[in-house]
Amino acid sequence: MATFTKLCVTFSILVSLLACFTNAQLSPNFYGRTCPTLQSIVRSEMTKAINNEARIGASILRLFFHDCFVNGCDGSILLDDTATFTGEKNAGPNKNSARGFEIIDTIKTSVEASCNATVSCADILALATRDGIALLGGPSWIVPLGRRDARTASQSAANSQIPGPSSDLATLTKMFQNKGLTLNDLTVLSGAHTIGQAECQFFRTRIYNETNIDTNFATSRKTNCPVSGGDTNLAPLDSLTPTTFDNNYYNDLIANKGLLHSDQVLFNGVGSQVSLVRTYSRNSIAFKRDFAAAMVKMSRISPLTGTNGEIRKNCRLVN
Repeated sequence: MATFTKLCVTFSILVSLLACFTNAQLSPNFYGRTCPTLQSIVRSEMTKAINNEARIGASILRLFFHDCFVNGCDGSILLDDTATFTGEKNAGPNKNSARGFEIIDTIKTSVEASCNATVSCADILALATRDGIALLGGPSWIVPLGRRDARTASQSAANSQIPGPSSDLATLTKMFQNKGLTLNDLTVLSGAHTIGQAECQFFRTRIYNETNIDTNFATSRKTNCPVSGGDTNLAPLDSLTPTTFDNNYYNDLIANKGLLHSDQVLFNGVGSQVSLVRTYSRNSIAFKRDFAAAMVKMSRISPLTGTNGEIRKNCRLVN
């Protein structure tokens, strides 16, 4: 708790400054009068969820990332398919792998009981992501609020705009640039893989076919990821501390122990990202500081504000 408080203070000045420049309609105090208990409710529910399953912090973070990369941070990933509506949950990057929806549902129910029809699912997801990371030892930051929920979703955009585990550096860089994010943002946000797990189907090609991989590491991963079958078998993205938000991910890259192809490409050859990987491997404070700032930046991708969108009563369905 002491570490969480210290980091929050450290980052608050930087994040407050960032909040002044873009998306002026977003404000950390957006619900200060209309739902003053919002952040304590989200924190309480996320504490329960993390205590039940530490992995859920990574799952919620992944939901937020996949939400923001498709038409902005608008809660569209939370929408269920219906007979007349096609959402994003069954897009390739999400089908059978995106998880944590029930946690957002639980938080939404608690928030609605306190502040009926006031807080968007998009903002709940943003806050839950921040708290999940902080509860696992990562940084905290001031979340700009005021997003509204989308009435639409795009399965095709989810299929084409979310970076994949086999993406090369050029593709990753371009996809991040398309969202207004830099190569430095890509490098630090990839550090989110210091928590969570990946399915065998997403790293099989790397451990069996690629040469820039530690031999012992590849051998250990093969025990749970056969040449065929076992597609959904899990392995940690961080080889040592997969439920602690630290900088070990970058040490793994330097040791050629990146689990996904899209991870290890950050430390191939030369480039500013290679230098940044080395910096973050040595300096955990710098990593957490820059990660917090990059998360705020990502959270500002094309939000719906004002009279756009809606405040969903149920995060899974449009009103």
